[in-house]
Amino acid sequence: MSGIRLNYIEKGKGFPFILLHGNGENCEYFCRQIEYFSKDFRVIAVDTRGHGRSPRGGGEFTLSRFADDLYDFMKEHGIEKADILGFSDGANIAMYFAMRYPYSVRRLVLNGGNISPSGVKVYFQIFVELGYKIASHFAKGSEKAARNAEMLGLMVNGPHISPSELSEINAPTLVIAGTHDLIKQKHTELIAASIPNAALKFIKGGHSIAAQKYKQYNKAVGKFLKEDL
Repeated sequence: MSGIRLNYIEKGKGFPFILLHGNGENCEYFCRQIEYFSKDFRVIAVDTRGHGRSPRGGGEFTLSRFADDLYDFMKEHGIEKADILGFSDGANIAMYFAMRYPYSVRRLVLNGGNISPSGVKVYFQIFVELGYKIASHFAKGSEKAARNAEMLGLMVNGPHISPSELSEINAPTLVIAGTHDLIKQKHTELIAASIPNAALKFIKGGHSIAAQKYKQYNKAVGKFLKEDL
């Protein structure tokens, strides 16, 4: 067990639908999705470890560990299986989770995820790496800098998932991203091509299409979730 209690927002009844936010964000990122999908699902938006109102706890701070936290969270709340949507780092956590706990996932939605740092567009990754170096330099003398270094380190030091590992995911999967996403389009296409029978959808917009293009986004995700298994 993770030893920490993750903060979350829950709304609606029905089959569990878990939402995982991106780096440095919290569950409120999905305000447009919580309201929309709560009509048909038991929507649970979680603050991952060290994000939002969830405690940091001790030990390592990695995407892989966040996947284990999610498994513990589901056990604590009596959830055997769920539909899972992850955005950005949340999508990366969802990939680790689906590979490690395949029987806990009914459907998977991966929004703006990447399987390696090289999948991020160069101009943004340079910005992230520079911020990480600066924060790391001041980390010993500043609690805020140490926290920033740890958060940015998630994007500098990972994820590391191979296409062959993705081929082990057996849940029906929708890979969705913006046409002008921070993730390279070829990288998003690689993720979709590596997961058996995954659907691929691009929506005109940037990285945060769930917030900025929520009507199109919710419609596309809703259609996928309601397809026959």
